[in-house]
Amino acid sequence: MKLLINSNTLALWYDIIHDAKSSCAIDLQQELEAYLVYLMMRFTNRPDIANQIMATEFLQSMNLRVAEKEIGLQQVGDKCLIFSGLFPTLAEKRLVKIGYFVNLGRASYSAISKHDTDIYGLLAKQFVPLMDVIQSLRQYKDAFPTLLPLQAYDLWNETGSQRALSILKMYSKATPIGHSFPEAMVPKKTSLEPIELNHSLSKLKP
Repeated sequence: MKLLINSNTLALWYDIIHDAKSSCAIDLQQELEAYLVYLMMRFTNRPDIANQIMATEFLQSMNLRVAEKEIGLQQVGDKCLIFSGLFPTLAEKRLVKIGYFVNLGRASYSAISKHDTDIYGLLAKQFVPLMDVIQSLRQYKDAFPTLLPLQAYDLWNETGSQRALSILKMYSKATPIGHSFPEAMVPKKTSLEPIELNHSLSKLKP
């Protein structure tokens, strides 16, 4: 593991993200890398995120005025990204798969995107690679072990995560069989129907 010793907090986070990108062979656009750096800085001291119910926040934010709605949905997208990146194994305890949080995060960003190439459109489209980079940060914490084979398979099969696939290949030389994942995995203006979210709220309670 590379030793990172930069004394400047911002520069250190850039070093950490750059190292994580290298470890999972992912290249991010400059604006996405900057967004991820500031996202990690904001949520470094927010362990309470693991106990929050993002689906409830999504529903509440959808009913707010435009400006408040954008802030609320951005926060839901950010929390889903952090949760799926740093706490993927906790989804099992909530009786849902991590793909649910991936879809919810994408839907949140997509709902406030004006076009596919703005920052929210990019976040929705590149959600899984961003999740992979954050998951690679887990190597710096002994409390965050790598994914087990079944967890890695489920994550790869649900989201197309290349990091999960590489973990699978570490356990076995066999090529896993799963769904195919097109390059553009996020439809325009992705949304989750309220009835679908309401049906799952009881499962999401800690």
